[in-house]
Amino acid sequence: MRWGRADVRDGAIAAGVAATLLVTGLSAQRSAALPDLLGHALLAAGGLALVARRRAPVPVLAVTGLCAVGYQTAGFDVPAVAYLFAVYAAVRAGHRTVTVAASVAMLAALPLAAWASGPHDTGEAFAQARGALEIAWLVAAGAAGEALRQAERRADEAERTREETARHRADEERLHIARELHDSLTHQISIIKVQAEVAVHVARRRGEPVPEALLAIQEAGREANRELRATLEALRDDDTTPPRGLDHVPELVERARGVGLDATLTIEGQRHDVPAAVGRTVYRIVQESLTNIARHADAATASVRIDCRPDSLAIRVDDDGRATPTTSPTPGVGLLGMRERVTALGGRLSAAPRGEGGFTVRAELPVDRSS
Repeated sequence: MRWGRADVRDGAIAAGVAATLLVTGLSAQRSAALPDLLGHALLAAGGLALVARRRAPVPVLAVTGLCAVGYQTAGFDVPAVAYLFAVYAAVRAGHRTVTVAASVAMLAALPLAAWASGPHDTGEAFAQARGALEIAWLVAAGAAGEALRQAERRADEAERTREETARHRADEERLHIARELHDSLTHQISIIKVQAEVAVHVARRRGEPVPEALLAIQEAGREANRELRATLEALRDDDTTPPRGLDHVPELVERARGVGLDATLTIEGQRHDVPAAVGRTVYRIVQESLTNIARHADAATASVRIDCRPDSLAIRVDDDGRATPTTSPTPGVGLLGMRERVTALGGRLSAAPRGEGGFTVRAELPVDRSS
């Protein structure tokens, strides 16, 4: 079995304690009721047992206690030094109740062992002082073990906190990347894909040959869209800091017109400065809604309405697509991201088919002017 640095240190401590006990026993032996050889063996065994104090603290506690009682009975008036080390190790390992019970038994057994070893001339006052000293050393050993146990526990908790913080930061970075991929790259790929499909459709309606390059662009757009959505399924979007806000919403509407969608923008009420997070969320809601309309709705028109109220912003995006009141919307990554953004700001979002056909996305965001 390979020994580590801690095992070597424990072995050195055990050998040192055993040697100290043997040397002290040679000068402290009284009239022995048992053979000297047994007393020396118990002294050595009590010290050498400490080599296993980390791996088996409770058995070592029992062995060192029995050895201390044994060599006291054998006539060796030697302090139970090995037992003190065992108390420290057992309390450090968390076995406080067992250690207290064993120590009480030791304190009761040692006077009996001293009495069994034969008559001696220690007075009552000295015996009482020695008993108090033994109790003090046991309390000190236990307190030292408990203090180190608490210190190690706090260190472990601090290490776990550092690891959790590092994992949390890594998750935030991963989610930041996922959000940016979805909010920017998905939109651009969708535009490329829709434009290519429109060009192919127009060419075929006119009876013109469709260029191979255009077909390749169409297929690449589809594949890129599938791959990106698969990636986003494995990631989650979070609340990052994109560079766009409420002032850039008209650009989204103009871009939607560029792909053949009859899109309009209406802003009602008095415009106020809004918090950056609210402006970004409005931009992303409109962007995601127009992207979904272009990709899935088969719509001809779309309207974006933003109502600037004194304490909130209301956003509504309508289309005249193929959705009906019986259509169940499939919650995708984009819709989930919108909902999480709105909820994080204390707002409300709903997305459902309209009674007259098409789809509606509604959101209301509170505006805290003090932020």
